[in-house]
Amino acid sequence: MNPVDIFPLNFSNSSGSGKPSVYVKELSEKDRHRILRHFLALEESDRLLRFGTYLPDAMIEKYVEGIDFSRDKVFGVMSHHFRLVGVGHLAFAPRSEDDDVTDKDTIAEFGVSVSKTARGKGVGAKLFERGAIHCRNADVDTLYMHCLSSNQTMIHIAKKAGMEIHREYGEADAYLKLVPADAVSVLREAVQEQVASIDYTIKANTRAAVKWIRHLPGLRDK
Repeated sequence: MNPVDIFPLNFSNSSGSGKPSVYVKELSEKDRHRILRHFLALEESDRLLRFGTYLPDAMIEKYVEGIDFSRDKVFGVMSHHFRLVGVGHLAFAPRSEDDDVTDKDTIAEFGVSVSKTARGKGVGAKLFERGAIHCRNADVDTLYMHCLSSNQTMIHIAKKAGMEIHREYGEADAYLKLVPADAVSVLREAVQEQVASIDYTIKANTRAAVKWIRHLPGLRDK
C-alpha cells in the first residue's frame, strides 16, 4: 500500500462518518499574522505538545517571524469564520552525514497543531497527508516527525501512516519512507490545492461581506 494513500482525499461536502470535509491550503506570507494568532491561542499544554517545550508569547512571535515561506511549506485549515484551526509546518533541511535512512540530499520534518475546537475532525491527519504528498512530489523520500511520547494524537497519526517510531527519554522520533512521485500524486496535490483555494476565497469573501454589512449606516449601534 502506498503510505500517502492511507489518508484518501475527500472533496465531498461531508465524509462517510458525517464529519465535514477538511480542506488543506498552502499558506503564504500574507497569512503570517493568522498563523501567529493560531499559535498564540494554543493553551500551555498544547504549546508543550507542539513544540516539545512551553514557548511564551515572545518566543512564539519569534518562531513565526522566522518562517521562510520561500524554503519551507506551511499548510492550514480554515474555519467557517476564516480562522486557522490547523497548521502544518513542513521544514526542509540538508541531510546530515550520519543519516542512514535516506540517500537524498534533503530531508523534511513536519510539525502539526490543531485548535481545541477543531479536534476529532481529522484535521491533523489531513495536514499530515498534505505534507507527505508534497514531500513525495518534491523528490523528498523521507518525512520526519519529532514529538513528546505523551502526544498520543501525533503518535496515532504516525502509526496510521506507517511511520517507524523510536522512543527515548520521553520523546519520540518517527519517519516515513515515501515512494517516488507519479502523475497521480502530482495531480492529486494540484486538485487538493485548487479546491482548498476556492474554499479559502469563499470564506475570506464571506468574512469581508459580513464586516461590511456590520458597518452599514444604521447597523453600527444595533
